[in-house]
Amino acid sequence: MNNRQRLRALFNYEDYDRLPVAHFGFWPELLEKWVAEGHVREDEIAGVIDRDGSHDEFLLGNKLGFDFNYYTTYQDRAGFISLWPAFTPETLREHDDGSYEYLNEEGVIVLQKRGVRCIPAEIGHTLVDRASWEEHYLPRLQYREDRFDDELMKKLADESATRTEPLGIYCKSLFGQIRNWFGLLGVSYLYVEDEDLYDEVINTVGELTYESTKRILDSGIEFDFGHFWEDIACKNGPLVTPSVFEEKVGPHYRRITGLLAQHGIDIVSLDCDGVIDHLIPIWLNNGVNTMFPVEVGTWRADIAPWREKYGRALRGVGGMSKYVLSYDRAAIDAEIERLRPLVDLGGFLPCPDHRLPPETEWDLVRYYCDRMRSVFG
Repeated sequence: MNNRQRLRALFNYEDYDRLPVAHFGFWPELLEKWVAEGHVREDEIAGVIDRDGSHDEFLLGNKLGFDFNYYTTYQDRAGFISLWPAFTPETLREHDDGSYEYLNEEGVIVLQKRGVRCIPAEIGHTLVDRASWEEHYLPRLQYREDRFDDELMKKLADESATRTEPLGIYCKSLFGQIRNWFGLLGVSYLYVEDEDLYDEVINTVGELTYESTKRILDSGIEFDFGHFWEDIACKNGPLVTPSVFEEKVGPHYRRITGLLAQHGIDIVSLDCDGVIDHLIPIWLNNGVNTMFPVEVGTWRADIAPWREKYGRALRGVGGMSKYVLSYDRAAIDAEIERLRPLVDLGGFLPCPDHRLPPETEWDLVRYYCDRMRSVFG
C-alpha cells in the first residue's frame, strides 16, 4: 500500500498494512538549529514552510523517517488569509526599545520586536465598522479568476492517478479569519452592535469559500480529504457563543462539506486549538468529522472521551505530545504506549500535536519514527 491508500483505509476503518507516521511541520527556529548542528543543509530547508507541501518538505520529512506532513493541502493563491490581494505589509512606527508597530497582510496592526519570533500582540485593526469593511475588505473577498493557478491545477489533476502521497483541499476559515480581522473584542461587540454587518461578513466569506472550493474541485484534482482552519477556542472553551456559531456559520460548513461529498471526499478535518468540546457537535452535524491536532501538551485533549460520546463518526489526527521529542527515549516509549489503545479505536492517526518546536532533538525524532514503525507496523 502507499501512504494515500493507508490514510484512506485508516479513516474508513478498513485494513491497512501499517500505520503512517505523520507530522505537522516545523518551527523555523528548529530548522535553523538543525542546520547549525549539521543534520541538514541550508538548501534542504529552503521552502519548508507550513502548508507548503513542497518537494523540499517531503525530502526533510523522509530524512527524519516521517511518511508525510498531514497539513499538505492545496488552496487558491490567496492562501491562508483569503484576502486577494493581501494588504501590503509595512512598518508604521519604531520604538526606542527595539519594538515596532507593523501592519500585516491581514490589515492587523501588531507589536513586534526584532529577533523575537512568537505570536505578536495585536494593537489595532483596519476593520472596525461598515465603512472600513466596504473600503478595505469586501473588495478583497470577491471571487476572481486570477485567484487560481490553472497551470498548477492541471498539473496536479494529471498527477492524481499516480500520486502516492495524501493531498487535501484547504477550505480556508469560516470564522477564525474574521476573528483575526476584527480582533476578538471587535467581532464579539459586532454581533451585538451591528448584527446585519456581522451576518454580511460571515456570508461573504462563506460564499467566497464555497465558490473557491468548487472551482478547485472542478479542476479534476483528486483530493483525499478536505480541511478547514479556525482556532476559535482557548483553555476555557470557545471564543464564540456556540449557539451563534451554529446558527450563523453552521450552514456554510454544511454547504461546503456537501460539495466535498459530491466529489467523493468523505473525510473532512478541522484545525482548532483549545478546548473545543462545545463546538464538536456543531462541526459533526455539519459534515466535519475529523478533529486536529488534538493537543495533549497544552489542553490535555484526548480522542477517547470524544469517541465514547460520538462514536466512530468522529475521527482524529494528532494527540501525540510533541514535547517528548525534546526529553529522552524513555519518554517517547511511554508516549507511544499511551497511544496504543487510541490507535486501536480506529479512525485515529497519531501525529505530533503541533509544529515541532525549537527544543526538539533530531536524534529523538529519528528514534520516534523508528519506534512507531516497529510498534504499529
